[in-house]
Amino acid sequence: MGRFFSVTVAIILTAGLGGRSLQAQDTIVSALESTYLKNVRQITSSFVKAGEGYFSPDGKRIVYQAVTEDYPFYQIYTQPLSGGRPRLVSTGRGRTTCSYFTVDGKNILFASSHLDPQMTATERAEIKQQEEDRKNGVRRRYSWPFDPHTEMFVATPKGKIVQRLTKAEGYDAEGAYSKDGKLIAFCSTRDGDPDLYIMDADGKNVRQLTNAKGYDGGPFISPDGNWVIFRSDRKEEHMLQIYVIGIDGKNETALTDTTGVNWGPYWHPSEPYIIWSGADHSTGGRPNYDLWLAKYSVSKDGKFSIGEPARMTDNIAADVLPVFSPDGKQLMWTSTRTDAHTSQLFIGDFVLPAK
Repeated sequence: MGRFFSVTVAIILTAGLGGRSLQAQDTIVSALESTYLKNVRQITSSFVKAGEGYFSPDGKRIVYQAVTEDYPFYQIYTQPLSGGRPRLVSTGRGRTTCSYFTVDGKNILFASSHLDPQMTATERAEIKQQEEDRKNGVRRRYSWPFDPHTEMFVATPKGKIVQRLTKAEGYDAEGAYSKDGKLIAFCSTRDGDPDLYIMDADGKNVRQLTNAKGYDGGPFISPDGNWVIFRSDRKEEHMLQIYVIGIDGKNETALTDTTGVNWGPYWHPSEPYIIWSGADHSTGGRPNYDLWLAKYSVSKDGKFSIGEPARMTDNIAADVLPVFSPDGKQLMWTSTRTDAHTSQLFIGDFVLPAK
């Protein structure tokens, strides 16, 4: 899940059985959370697990990835926020991830390995592994393989693929459009190591943005088009931190440097804030993942920096992959704060900190 971990880390998004109702369910939040979030509710429940959701440009629909009881890999789904059944967008086979609406809202970008020539064997191997895990009571830590058959596609909401964007050897995924829809930032292993790339929306004019040892992924282009925010484990394997780099490849800056993991960064659409999920690994054991918010600024000489991060959630469940609605008034994220402790999507009204 791209913007889910592309490296193994200590978070578990449990694969238990979800409910069947598609009705939004109100959720109680803590005093700390109520400072930033109002009217919090669960908006997916018909899947074994679901997550990494994004809003359509008009804010009326969402797209996300989810696992059903009868297939082992994530697939891409879309549904209206007002209610209704999820619609399958991806092909129904292979590992899929990183969906995102086109700027006009008519189509959906996603990555998929459905062209794997050994797909049946790949599926059987995963099914066998999951069956053995259930039999032995094993709960695997979340990991995301860099499947070399993963390519990026554009499809209609009804699932008709209208364009294949990448054909290079290796993993191509974790893509997101710029605000004007002209560019896509994505992660690729085409040079042998997962780095960031930029390409035109039609897949042409590909250029490499980062070239550091380790994983660089989960990129999003800033609303003004000048910066790309991403996560990287270049400092310590698996220990992701938040970085930013100019769209021109200059002024790369580490924004977090903690004894832990910081990942899944996202831009507020109109105010100078970024949000992400982080966990403290300094105390040992299994840390909890919460949402964090920070105000950013860019100096006259082009230096990017953030203020003191503010903790937004303190639930005992994992809260990850936060994204703002296009108007900045809502926040959607993936959480295990469900009755069955499965990962599902939640949404709430976002309260901007007082200036």
